[in-house]
Amino acid sequence: MKLNPHAFSELSKPKRYAKVTNRDGKLEIEEKGAWYTYLHDPYHLMLTVPWLGFVLIISAGYVLINVLFALLYLAGGDCLNGATPCSFTDAFFFSVQTLASIGYGVISPKTLYANVIVTAEAITSLLAIALVTGLAFARFSKPNAKVIFSDFAVITPHNGYPALAFRAANERRNQIVEARITVDFAIDEVSKEGEFLRRIYELPLLRQRTSSFNLAWTVRHIIDESSPLYGLTPDQLITGNAAIIVSLVGIDDTVAYTINARRNYSAREILWNHRFVDMLTIEPSGDRYLDYQHFHSVLPIEQ
Repeated sequence: MKLNPHAFSELSKPKRYAKVTNRDGKLEIEEKGAWYTYLHDPYHLMLTVPWLGFVLIISAGYVLINVLFALLYLAGGDCLNGATPCSFTDAFFFSVQTLASIGYGVISPKTLYANVIVTAEAITSLLAIALVTGLAFARFSKPNAKVIFSDFAVITPHNGYPALAFRAANERRNQIVEARITVDFAIDEVSKEGEFLRRIYELPLLRQRTSSFNLAWTVRHIIDESSPLYGLTPDQLITGNAAIIVSLVGIDDTVAYTINARRNYSAREILWNHRFVDMLTIEPSGDRYLDYQHFHSVLPIEQ
């Protein structure tokens, strides 16, 4: 059988297409953000692989480096004091001690060749420690937002107008300063010339930013004549694969990092003529309580 010389190079190339999957009305880019999509990009792979995978990769690399240096020591013949000649085990564990700068002193180099290999391993150790330390710090220091969004968005009356509304809450007991939310509305459209478009509209909000986001936030967009949602029906949203795309950006005041959170609502996750259950309770003393058990709760509006 004759092998195609380009077969292996083609397999190693990244995909030249993107697959957008329709999962129950929600359009998702296939494998977007999955750690295994970074196999051709080692740095991003090491930042995105789960912690167990990170530890396993580092451990496998550590063992491999010591195996390679053990073979180099064996290639020099009887070049180690205190080691059994031609013993891979002794050479391997001497490499481990050298790479980790342990130096028990039981085994030591006795030839120029062995000292050269020890020098090369010491330099490798410095680079490896710096690399692993940098990767571990980058993983620990990645900013992440503990922000949750309501399971559903609702179409509910607000001051005499229908409004699109959803909730957001900060799960940490700190503040997100200068928090800003942007909401986009995406829907399939066909132009007058017959060109298929995935049109995205930015929705104006009653309140787009807050100087301090530490509890809950109900975000609202009024559906009036200027709204892209005006006149649309639930069936039109479903057939058009409509989606509400939410993006929140702010600064975590604990670590002064910029954080972001995202949430997409498909057409089936938009409940028409529903309202959120009130979370707020005001005591006679003036104290206020937020009951997060009702954060996702909705009720139908009686017509």
